This record gives sequence, structure tokens and C-alpha cells, in this order.
Amino acid sequence: MERVIGIDLGTTNSCVAIMEGDAPVVIPNRGGYKTTPSIVAVTEAGKRLVGHISKRQAITNAENTVYAAKRLIGRKWNSPQVKNAIMTSSYTIVEGPHGDVRIKLRDKTYSVPEISSMVLQEMKIIAEDYLGETVDKAVVTVPAYFNDNQRQATKDAGAIAGLDVIRIINEPTAASLAYGFGKELDRTVAVYDLGGGTFDISVLEIGAHGVFKVISTTGDTFLGGEDFDARIIDWLVEGFKEEHDIDLRQDRMALQRLRDAAEKGKCELSGTNETEINLPFIISTGRNEALHLQRTLSREMLEKLTEDLVDRTVDICRQALEDAKLDAEEVEDVILVGGMTRMPAVARAVQEHFRREPNKGVHPDEVVALGAAIQGAALVEDKHEMILLDVTPHALGIMTFGSYFEELIPQNTTVPTSRTKVFTTSRDNQTAVKILVMQGESKQADENELLGEFILTGLRRAPKGHVEIEVTFEINTDGIVSVHAKDLETGQEQSIQVTASSGLTPDEIKNMMDSAQDYLVERRSDEDFEKARQEAETMIAEIERLFPDVERIVGTADFGRDAISKAQGIVEATKKAITQKDTALLKEQLEQLARTERMFRGVVART
Repeated sequence: MERVIGIDLGTTNSCVAIMEGDAPVVIPNRGGYKTTPSIVAVTEAGKRLVGHISKRQAITNAENTVYAAKRLIGRKWNSPQVKNAIMTSSYTIVEGPHGDVRIKLRDKTYSVPEISSMVLQEMKIIAEDYLGETVDKAVVTVPAYFNDNQRQATKDAGAIAGLDVIRIINEPTAASLAYGFGKELDRTVAVYDLGGGTFDISVLEIGAHGVFKVISTTGDTFLGGEDFDARIIDWLVEGFKEEHDIDLRQDRMALQRLRDAAEKGKCELSGTNETEINLPFIISTGRNEALHLQRTLSREMLEKLTEDLVDRTVDICRQALEDAKLDAEEVEDVILVGGMTRMPAVARAVQEHFRREPNKGVHPDEVVALGAAIQGAALVEDKHEMILLDVTPHALGIMTFGSYFEELIPQNTTVPTSRTKVFTTSRDNQTAVKILVMQGESKQADENELLGEFILTGLRRAPKGHVEIEVTFEINTDGIVSVHAKDLETGQEQSIQVTASSGLTPDEIKNMMDSAQDYLVERRSDEDFEKARQEAETMIAEIERLFPDVERIVGTADFGRDAISKAQGIVEATKKAITQKDTALLKEQLEQLARTERMFRGVVART
């Protein structure tokens, strides 16, 4: 049976899981960590770094280290979220050729799906190292409130990474799958998911026969741990500015140090009442005088700085319950997902709103990946009896006369579904009508996301409002939207399958896929060389340690001198292969080295 990995592509950290028998397990990376930082960097030598190694060099290479790329994926260049990121990021964000977002690292510009693909490729490598086989299929999770363009951009990131993303599922839904898997539950649950960059709340009914039905979902794709960190950074920057009249935001390295300190301080305050933020030599003045930043941050101050952010999540919870037509008391379990739910103020606010203590039975950092792995197995195997009924997170409709948004499929409608509505023409003798397909919640069409457009032509000439056009929207289980328009009198019709755009053309995606494959081959080659080098150097060290004893024991005999000379030649040839980075030659030398080491050990052991 083909293996399908489950990937939680997070803003701050990412995680990969697989089904082992009847249980999902998280796969640790080489360092033994269950999660990997979603951080990508390019070094001065042009080498790509991903994960922990990238995070460790972020301060000294701030301008070429990308974090929180997920907050930018699938967004238009002119969106307020992108403007916010430009103001606060230490790396350079530029406009792409299709009104999309690109990131400049060293002398190359990358699309956001390309940056995210590097993280996904790292997850693929971690899984392949663990399983000892190639992995091609994945289920990748996204915030429930992601729109179609953001979902498509995530799918494109998977394709670039060499993965066939067989399903995109919502993070809270994935968490509920892991929570309910293998248990005969029959209850209504709320999944409160506050991660590094996004917030979601989903209300679900879990049935005893493996039915997971989402009733409502809502959220904010620009609300998360990054915003909590930003409040601490603002507090530190303002305090330093008052004291020294210097704005630390103007220095990229100082800003990266502040980011690290803010994140560390925030995490520490989940377990203690105050923490010391100490950043020596944070900046030098024009007089070549080094300045230091030292402040004590209390849990009380952090809660005061971020109170409105926590309140925003509670307001969104209120909306989710309203959409689900439920009172807080009717929710039987509240599942906390995402690293930010470790903050006492967050857990307290959730407890107060839902009037019950949140469930502590799931791991907030791992549960989403586990759920994705469960879904992956269910899609390729028959034995997992599970039905997942999700909803569309945003309303779908068309733009009507006066730039209004006419909703056809309401938010939180269970998919798959279809809806039909009849519209009339708005002008006399109108022979064609342009249909703009939109997604969002605003009554003003231009405030929503444009998904696609098409023109229905050949309408009969008639006075305004006399031509009736029937518009039908359909969504399948993968969230693919099809729109069909028909002139009810003439039968003239036109349809479109709405393919959301990530801002990349097929040719661009193909080139990025080729580049990612080249990187993978090079990386595997580097890893093979590194493994052989370590093995060779261990044996060389042992042979050189035994040399004096072997010379003493057999050096006077002709056969002994000949054996020693051959051994020296093998060691020198191996050292040359290491210097030249010749993996093939090095692997050939390993066998000879092993024979030499065995012979030397045998000579010494016999005396």
C-alpha cells in the first residue's frame, strides 16, 4: 500500500506524521525534534538552509532568512496584510509579476509557494529518511479560514516540493480527527486553534460511527503568535527609544535579535511570572559606543500588551457558536491546538467563554499532523471507516449591478453542494453579460476575493430586466468550484471551472519543480558523501592509531613492510577522495579501509 504522509505546514513550526499500523505517529527530524522551524535561509555561499540550522543563523543573516511565509501565501501584493509584513519583516518583500508577493534572498527572488515548498521538501526528506523509501503523496493542512487562492498556493508549494497533495484539509478538522480517532465518541466539540500566524475555531459533531461533521468554522488568517511577539517588540523598541532616542527597527540584525528575545520571553512567561530580556551590544552609536537593552517583562505586562488579541479570538469564537446555532454550554469538549494555547491568558479566556476546562488530551504542536496522516491513510485504504463532512469557510457568489456581492452558497455550507439562482439583465438590449465569481463575506464585491470570470454571450435583445439568466454554483469535496450560466429563454449557456490562482503560471511552477528536484539530488549526494566521509575518517583514525604497533610487530619482515606501504597508500587515496569530494571513489576506498583496519587489529591482537 502506498504511504501517504500528513504534513502540518505551520507558520512557526512544521510537523510530519505517518500511519504505523493502526496508529498515527509523528516522525522526528535528524536532531530528534518532533517539529521543525518553518524558516528558510540562503547563505553567502548560496546554500539553502531549512529548519533548526536556518533558525540558528537568523541573527547574523537576518536579511536573507525568511520566517512566517505562511502569512503571505496566496495573498495579493496590495493587501493590507502584505503591507503590514513589509513594515515588520527583516527580509525584503517585493511585488511579483502577477500582482503576487515575492521575497528577495541574496541575488534571487522567490515566490512564497516556492519558499513554502522548501519547508515541505524538508518534511518529505524527514519522512523518507525514517521510512527508508520514497514518499510522493501527502495530505497537507491549512487554516480553516484560508480562501481558495491560499489553498491553491499551498497545493502549488506541494507540487514544487515533489509531492502529490491528494487532499488539503483544515487544521481544526485534522485536530478533531486525531482527537476522535479510534474512540467511540458521540459529542459536539470546538477546536480552538491559535498558532504562530493564524487563528481558527471550528465546531464539529463527532459521531460514534466515524462521522466527523463540521457545523461552522471561522477565523482570522493574520492573527497568531507573531502578533503577540510584535507587541513585545514594540514595547522593547519604544522603551529603548525613550531612553536612547534610537529606533532599533532601522537595524535588521537588532530587529532579528528582538524577535528571538520576544518569542523566548513569551514562551518563558507561560511557566513563570516574569522574565529578563537581556540583549548586550544591541546597537552601536555614531560615537562607536555600544548600547545594551535590559528589561524585565512580567506575565501581567504581557497580558496587558496582548489583551485585545485574546479578546479578538473570543469574539471569533462567539461568531462560530452563533453560526452553529449553539450555546457555549452545548459544546461538550474544547480542544486547544497551536503553541499559543500554552499562554495562561489564552487558556483562561477559552475556559471563561465556553464555561468548561479545555481538553488537555492532545498535543497542541503535533495533533494537526497526526490528523492529516489519519486522513491520508483513509483516502488510500478501505479499512479506515471514516466520513469527513467539511464546510466552505467563505461565502461564494457573483458581482451584481452596482458592485454588490450576491451570495449563492453561504459560508459554512457542507460540501459537496450546488445552488442555483435566477438573475435578470441590468441594461436595455444587453447581448452579453460578464459573470465575476467571488468569495468572501462583504456585501461590497470589491472587498471580496475574485476567483474567476467568464462572459455569457448571444443573449437576445430585450428591455432591461427581461432576460433571465440562471446561475448555478457547484463545489466538490476538494473545494473545486464550477459555475454555470444559462439564458432561460434561448438556452444559450456558458460554464467555467474556477481554478484559484497562487500567482504562479504553469511554466513557473514547472521550473521551480525542476529546481527543487536538482536541489534534492544535490542534497542526497552531499548526504551520501558526508556519511562516507564520517565512516572513512573513523577508520583512518583507528588505522593511524594502530600504525606504530603494527610497524613494531611486523615492520622488519618484507611482507610486513609491503602491507604497511599498501595501507599507507589506501589511507592517502582515501584522504584525496575526501579532499576532492569524490563520493564514488570514496565509497570504493571504504571496503579497502575496512580490510586494512581488520588486518591491523588482527596483527595487534595476536601479540
